[in-house]
Amino acid sequence: MSIAANNPQLVSWVEVPPGSDFPIQNLPFGIFKTRYLGAVAGVAIGNHVLDLVYLHENGFLDGLGLPAGIFNQRYLNNFIALGRKTTRAVRNRISELLSAEVAALQQNVAARELALIPMQEVQMLLPVQISNYTDFYSSEEHATNVGSMFRDPKNALLPNWKHLPVGYHGRASSIVVSGTNLHRPKGQIKLPDSEMPVFCPTQKLDFELELAFITSKSNALGTSITTTEAEDYIFGFVLFNDWSARDIQQWEYVPLGPFLGKNFGSTISPWIVTMDALEPFRVRGPEQFPHVLPYLAYEGDKSFDINLEVLIEPQEGEATTVCRTNAKYLYWNVNQQLAHHTVNGCNIQVGDLYASGTISGPSPGSFGSLLELGWNGQRPLQLANGQHRKFLEDGDTVIIKGYAERNGIRVGFGTCAGKILPAL
Repeated sequence: MSIAANNPQLVSWVEVPPGSDFPIQNLPFGIFKTRYLGAVAGVAIGNHVLDLVYLHENGFLDGLGLPAGIFNQRYLNNFIALGRKTTRAVRNRISELLSAEVAALQQNVAARELALIPMQEVQMLLPVQISNYTDFYSSEEHATNVGSMFRDPKNALLPNWKHLPVGYHGRASSIVVSGTNLHRPKGQIKLPDSEMPVFCPTQKLDFELELAFITSKSNALGTSITTTEAEDYIFGFVLFNDWSARDIQQWEYVPLGPFLGKNFGSTISPWIVTMDALEPFRVRGPEQFPHVLPYLAYEGDKSFDINLEVLIEPQEGEATTVCRTNAKYLYWNVNQQLAHHTVNGCNIQVGDLYASGTISGPSPGSFGSLLELGWNGQRPLQLANGQHRKFLEDGDTVIIKGYAERNGIRVGFGTCAGKILPAL
């Protein structure tokens, strides 16, 4: 698939600092506000946000068939519901307007000053209204680590794991945008030396490094989406931290799965990197054996080479990188996830969020959670300030970063960050 906006030769007249996540080849969409603007849609370019309401109302996006007011809304749902053909056309037009070879916006000084807003002057908001949220369990390395830790290491994976993308329905209302603080959750835990559970704040608060996709189309109840059709339903991706209270979860999850150990909060990055922008970074996924059932079979490269990193910043001291991994390690790809999710006739909606599950790689430094990095507290991590962490402490900020890079072009997600406050 050839997409004009992905051309690695493109250069913008907007200054893009070296190493920026937001070159002209990215152009992710988000919702922002300022002192003077309510919630409106924008696109990231370098250290600026491009106001799409201004562009639309002043004729820069004419001819694309966009409804009036499409960008002057609290969420991007109605825009992404226009379909990938239209959203791709918008991204291509924005790419043209920002290109150093195109004069329309570049030489219109008044328009430039009004349409381009420095990032430090904006507040990013939740980009979509999320009706439904599903969390998968798609990393073989993560599932094996957890299975080895709590079950038999020789049979770490449950019998179904290599046959279907395991997942569960999570809580959509507690998904928050990067920069939102969360209080340490409380619940029942059962200490190893006690016969009865106690009610208290979690003692094993953890992060989970994940990638999530957002859907742009609906299907009718009773119909299913094939692996071939799946990408027509996916608008783009965000970074995702599915915070986890491990001790609450361990006590409650049998027989029905995670509940209070998960639903107190999940954090997403504010910029949606489009499926189109990630096109150049496709790679072949892990070999799947035994062979999957026909409805999960697919052709082509459906995984993405996206570098991922987690840092912990304590209340006092600098941030420490504790994990580096890559989305290409995921065993189950997004096409298979969506096909499996709907094979029973489940209907999906515009703006639904589907998370990958914790992404872990093959080496200890690539494990995507403290549960694995510290092996359930047995091997505490040392931070740059000399402190150690078995699990997260109050005042800790977890920062997730991600980017894909090829041919000198870096397409990034910005950051997905959240700070832990004491329990209420």
